[in-house]
This record gives sequence, structure tokens and C-alpha cells, in this order.
Amino acid sequence: MNGTPDERRPELILHFDNNKPRKLKYNLAKARRAGATRLLTFGGAYSNHIRAVAAAGRAEGFKTIGVIRGEPHEPLNESLAFAKSQGMHLMYVDRETYRTKKSNNMRRFLESCFGDFYLIPEGGSNPAAVKGCAELPQEIAEPFDVICCPVGTGGTLAGIAAGLGPGQRAIGFATLKGGFLTKEVAELQRQAYQRVFDNWHIEDDFHFGGYAKVPPELDAFAAKFGEEQGFEVDRIYVAKMLYGITDMIEAGKFEPGTRIVAVITTG
Repeated sequence: MNGTPDERRPELILHFDNNKPRKLKYNLAKARRAGATRLLTFGGAYSNHIRAVAAAGRAEGFKTIGVIRGEPHEPLNESLAFAKSQGMHLMYVDRETYRTKKSNNMRRFLESCFGDFYLIPEGGSNPAAVKGCAELPQEIAEPFDVICCPVGTGGTLAGIAAGLGPGQRAIGFATLKGGFLTKEVAELQRQAYQRVFDNWHIEDDFHFGGYAKVPPELDAFAAKFGEEQGFEVDRIYVAKMLYGITDMIEAGKFEPGTRIVAVITTG
């Protein structure tokens, strides 16, 4: 590459890594130690997390229950059809009830329906998931300065930041509006490590209106980026991160020569 380090454009490195198995790795181990035979989790109708829990449960010998936000629709979409094919029992609840998913009353109700179970939260984000995701940075062969990931529930960013070396930092790109994810990530780190790391932050300006919102500008960007790089860019999470990184590079938000890893979590 020509030029001195101060003259070089920031370099973007794509790193493909499915974060769902990382989130489940220590959760499944914990469930086994507890003697659990059932896994129960929450998600929307198109949740990749629901798919991942269903597949992991079948592979590891657990019964699985997915509490799905919204009303049932036939035929099932691809995600829910896959989960059901893996043996997952699907239970639908209305949106108002779904918002109580963390309450003691909801826990008691679900136990009355299904008996004992090991609970994995929506998106899989809990201290066990954070520690699984913390292993990701050390597995990246290329040297880097900044690592970026999409943020839905916060577990992946919380773990990645905890696993960074000196001088490295992490940036999360929020896929939901509201500006609440910084608090969620900090709390996950506090639960997992009894401290909050100071080597990360969240960009809240690239959610494009909220979860699953894909306006034409974002769709066109994702189509062009995917064509150039040779893969299908997930519109819900990954496209927003890649758009944000590209915009920040063009705006001069990174020092010249910065090596930026973009974690492609799905797609």
C-alpha cells in the first residue's frame, strides 16, 4: 500500500462469525450442570435466535420452547418452520403479554405450562453469552484497531469489548431506536465481570427508523455492498452496521490507517 500510515485511508476488514453459537455455548453448559432437560426462550417471528436455540436443543438433546411475540400465522415463515422442524414447541403471546417476559408472574405462568426449564433471554444475551462472545476477538488473525458489530440486545458487543487487547476498541451499531442499548450493554458487563469496560461505545444514528426498518437507501446500499463483496448482506442487522462504518470513514471519524474489523453476524 502506498503512502505513510498518516496518509492511508482506514482499512475495512470483514470477519464472518455467527454469534449465536457463541451466545449459547456457556448457556448450554450451565443448563447441563443444572440438570435441565428443557430450554425456553423468547423471540419475534423472524428471530435468528429462535432458530439457533431450536437447532442447538435438537443437537444437544434438550427439548425447546419458543415464546413468540405476536399472533400465529399459517403457513409458518421460514424461521418458525425451521424451529418447528427441529422439535421446538411454539407458544404465541400478544405484544402486551410479551412485554412482561422478565417478570416473576410470567415466569410462574410459563412454569405452570411447561414445568421446569432453563431460561435463555431474548436474543440470548446474559452473562454466560457475554463470556462466549468475549472469545471472538482473540480468534481474529488480522491485527486491528477497532472492531464493530451490530447491536440488538447487547450481548455480543458486551463480550467483544471485554475480550479486546490494549489499545483496541469496539463500536456497536444500534439496530433499534431509543438510545437505551448503552445501558443494556453496561449492565451485561457488570453482571458478567463486575465492572464496565471503557473501550466501547454505541452509534445510535444508523438504525434507519428502528428494528427491521429497511428504507430504499439502506436496501440499495446493502445490495451494492453485497455485490461488490460477494455475499448477501443481512438487512436487519449487518447492513446498518456497514452503512454506519462507511459513513464514518467518509466523514473522517477514524484516524488514517485505522484497521477496522466489521463482524458479519448473519447473512
